[in-house]
Amino acid sequence: MTLDTTIEEVLEDFEYLDDWEERYQEIIDLGRKLPALDDSYRTEAYRVKGCVSQVWFVPHVADTLPPTISFQADSDAHIVRGLVAILLMVYSGKTARQILEADIEGIFNRLDLASHLSPSRSNGFRSMVKKIRSIADAAMAN
Repeated sequence: MTLDTTIEEVLEDFEYLDDWEERYQEIIDLGRKLPALDDSYRTEAYRVKGCVSQVWFVPHVADTLPPTISFQADSDAHIVRGLVAILLMVYSGKTARQILEADIEGIFNRLDLASHLSPSRSNGFRSMVKKIRSIADAAMAN
């Protein structure tokens, strides 16, 4: 995944955006930067369960020591696609240990998403994190 924005830049941008409409637009814009996901990956094997929207996460484990895990991902919903982009900024290209140690709740809180996302989107976000962490757990076991 090649986003030209880092999670640190997003956190900084959100500090200056007072209006939540602007923040939603920023999230949507992040989602628009995601590369297209090949249709061959839009299968049950890669679908994130627990999301109202359709979401797919495709892991790619590098043959390095320790192995790093990169992700391709997509969603059929604009806001969710932006949330996917945020997760990729945090997790993609990291080792399994780094993924498991990442403070995603802290980032979620700093972005103030809990009070501005619907309960179903918040649950979907957590389902995506759970899927990523399960992939990292499996990589650690190997």
